[in-house]
Amino acid sequence: MSEENPPTRGQRLGEETRRRSRQAGQALGQLNPIARGRYPHDTHPALVPGIGIDEQRRKYSIDWLIFSITGVLTVAFVIWGITNPASVGEVAGIAYDWTMVHAGWLFNALAIVILVFLLILAFTRYGKIPLGKDGEEPEYSTFAWIAMLFAAGIGIGVLFWGPAEPLTYFHNVPAPLDYEAGSEEALHGAMAQTYYHWGLHAWGIYALVGGAVAYAAYRRGRVPLMSAIFEKMMGKKHSEGFAGQMIDMFAIIATLFGTAAALGIAVMQIGEGVVIVAGASELTNSMMIGIIAVLSACFVVSAVSGISRGIRYLSSINIVLTIGVIALFFFAGPTLFLLNLLPSSLMEYLGTLFEMMGRSASWGQETLDFQSAWTVYYWAWWISWSPFVGIFIARVSRGRTIRQFIMGVILVPSSLLFVAYGVMGGTSIWLSREGQGDVNPDLSAPAVLFAVIDALPFLQQWLPIVVVLILAIFFITSADSASVVMGILTTRGDQDPNKLVVVFWGLVMAGVATVMLLLGEGTALQGLQSLVIVTALPFAVVLILIMIAWSRELATDPHALREKYADLAVSNAVVDGVHRYGDDFALEVVPTRPGEGAGAEVDSEHGDYTEWYQRTDENGAPVGYDFATGEWADGWDPETGEIGTVVTEGPSTPKAGSTEEPEEGQTTKR
Repeated sequence: MSEENPPTRGQRLGEETRRRSRQAGQALGQLNPIARGRYPHDTHPALVPGIGIDEQRRKYSIDWLIFSITGVLTVAFVIWGITNPASVGEVAGIAYDWTMVHAGWLFNALAIVILVFLLILAFTRYGKIPLGKDGEEPEYSTFAWIAMLFAAGIGIGVLFWGPAEPLTYFHNVPAPLDYEAGSEEALHGAMAQTYYHWGLHAWGIYALVGGAVAYAAYRRGRVPLMSAIFEKMMGKKHSEGFAGQMIDMFAIIATLFGTAAALGIAVMQIGEGVVIVAGASELTNSMMIGIIAVLSACFVVSAVSGISRGIRYLSSINIVLTIGVIALFFFAGPTLFLLNLLPSSLMEYLGTLFEMMGRSASWGQETLDFQSAWTVYYWAWWISWSPFVGIFIARVSRGRTIRQFIMGVILVPSSLLFVAYGVMGGTSIWLSREGQGDVNPDLSAPAVLFAVIDALPFLQQWLPIVVVLILAIFFITSADSASVVMGILTTRGDQDPNKLVVVFWGLVMAGVATVMLLLGEGTALQGLQSLVIVTALPFAVVLILIMIAWSRELATDPHALREKYADLAVSNAVVDGVHRYGDDFALEVVPTRPGEGAGAEVDSEHGDYTEWYQRTDENGAPVGYDFATGEWADGWDPETGEIGTVVTEGPSTPKAGSTEEPEEGQTTKR
């Protein structure tokens, strides 16, 4: 500091504070002999900035136990379903009936509990914890992140159920409501019920899985597997052992059947469009199997030819086309009616939300029948999709806080779907009520969309072709993405899984979709719904365990630990300061005796706080690491993945095989 610019009082106070803090730290080190040397890498757990999965040293390979068990079971199911669909249908029906009677309540309760759990996380101190390292900037800009969340909300279901579901509720009022079918009450009730199935609760399920995966991968440095979420709860031995493998197998089965159901409804609607465009008499099972075969061949070509980037571009274009179809419905349909309906439907949804959450079998058999056919089916479907969508939104949300993540994932896609279903459902209801076209509740769900298109001006000749193209692309991109996720789950978390593994899961998925369609006989949706609900049940239990495991991890997070220290230290200091000095006191950091300071209530050396950040090599052996510089003691270079030169800090180097860091002054070749 020059004489012309003497230090200010604030600067002098800052220098004095830093000097006193250094003295306090030295004094505390002398006073408390366990302050250093008993933490991994001599780093207190409250000072660990977090660890990203890309900073870890791992070997990836196919988990043959997972691959063989799930592969054999699912292939056997496909063979059984194709050769004897009646037998599979009988067994699936028995399992479905048992699940609805004995576990239907679980799906309803779980959807509610998950949403409440996430809101508690978002608005407590845990909401400030980043899904990444301390100070890490979000990987994507807010605009790009929101755009990708919008993309996650657009899918096959919008075109399939968008016009059909509200129309069904409008003419067949859901029990236990007693509205007159076709009335204004039925109109708004139909929209509210649709919003309930596709809104906050659905995205809460995705946010739970996505948030837990993102936290484990980008904050704790683990692989993006369902089993990795349970490392602290089960212990690493069990989470990477058979118990963890079982969890990942449940995730694969849920993803396989949930995505196969989506592919199945896409094929049903593509077939309906082909019938209309080609002028065929009716849609047969042979036609649907042929469509699956053609689209599966396209998926295989995309998976093995390295055109995944082109598939991603095609997916983005498809999202734009889907939004364009919704816009056409809005402008070519009853625009003024829709402008009035959208806000009214949203308020009806919010106003009756708790009432809809409270409906269950206790309301009688009619309510149970409706819940089985619709609400429980949707909760099971979202649970089945949660590993797939959860891993996607986790990968694009790195660097966001838990609060940003939860509110963004729940609100952004929901708001898009409220508009999409309001426009498409409102248009189909208006056409049906006004008697325009052939839009009526007797149509099959796949046929409603094309009936609406036929009733709107200027769209009949070309829009069905565009819709078929959109659905075909959705089939290919969904199969591609879901197969990659199942490949990740099969290869111990490898972000670039073996292509043959990916192709295998894609073909099995197509086979399961075929079986689902064959099970439904005249109404293929029955087969889809039965198997989705049955296969989602095991993973529903996993979701309960995820809430417990994630809560326990957050309680020992470095950010949470610092907040706990801060609360106790500030609380004690303020009380003591006011008692001793009134208004005129300031806080400063000074050493205390062990057990008397800010960490008096925390055993910071316990394995819950320390074990997770001990760095290891590819074989799991402990290795020294410097969190300040990011350097590994054995010279491993994260850029090349190779062990190079180590500049050490002492007069000697460690013995071979030692995990201790060498002392100053030596250069060691590894």
